[in-house]
Order: sequence, then structure tokens, then C-alpha cells
Amino acid sequence: MSDPLVLRPATAADASALAATIAAAFAQYRGKLVPESGAFRETAESIAVEFARGASAIVAERNGETLGCVMTRVVDGDLYFGRLAVVPQARGLGLARRLVAAVEADARARGLAGVRLGVRVVLADNQRLFGSLGYVEVGREAHPGFDYPTSINMRKPLVGM
Repeated sequence: MSDPLVLRPATAADASALAATIAAAFAQYRGKLVPESGAFRETAESIAVEFARGASAIVAERNGETLGCVMTRVVDGDLYFGRLAVVPQARGLGLARRLVAAVEADARARGLAGVRLGVRVVLADNQRLFGSLGYVEVGREAHPGFDYPTSINMRKPLVGM
């Protein structure tokens, strides 16, 4: 029997593992997103800078191997999450849902009003996942240089939940 899955807060020492996990998880989108995902520019150094600016992350690991992660930061009284990443060999195990639940638990523990995220317009499966978890569209925006929406902003209120 394998060790159980552990979800834990990331530390600065996890920056390299976070960058590698994000790269592996987002590889399927290379050449498919316009504009290309900023995830491809993530490095251990850029993640360390985000931590220094107050961002945090949650790591999912089993037997010492990082299987998934998610980056978070406080935005306008909510906890924003991005770079939700699950390595290909760990997909289909509900790990993304568990990471989102951990983000929501973190937001509640911090006394924040809600959780928010951005998802690309073209990623309908991801939109459906977040919708099934109680997130609703609150707006759309265009990446710099685009005159049409490329991203959907979604939010889930936590007050009273």
C-alpha cells in the first residue's frame, strides 16, 4: 500500500518542485492557448519572488513526490488561486478538487469572504469543473493586446458556507 496523499502549505524550499509540477501539468496547453500561458515562464526564482511578495501555495505529495500544487494570494478580500496543477500521471484521482477544497479551507481560516480564479475562455472542461464546485462567472477580461475576452473570472462566496 502506498503512503497517503498529503496536502500541506508550501515553503520557499518547494519552489523548484512547484515550478516543475506546473511545467509538467501545463505542457498539454503549449501551442493551444492564445496568448500562451504564463505558466510556461514559471521558474523556481519567479515562484520565490511571489512568495516574498506574500503569495502562498499548497502542495499535494505522496511518498515525497509532488503530484500537484496551487498558488494563492489575497485579492480584494478573497483568496485568489492560480496555477492549479496536477501532473499527468496523477490525473483522474480527484486531486484538483482536493486542492481547491484546501484553498477554500485556507480562505475560511483566514476569514476571507470568498475564493476567486481566472480560467481561459477556451478551456470549457476547466470551466465545468469550477462550476461544479460552486464557482460562478463574475466577469471576463482580455489579456494585453487582445480586443476580445480571453479569460473568465469566477468566484465562490464563502460567507455562510
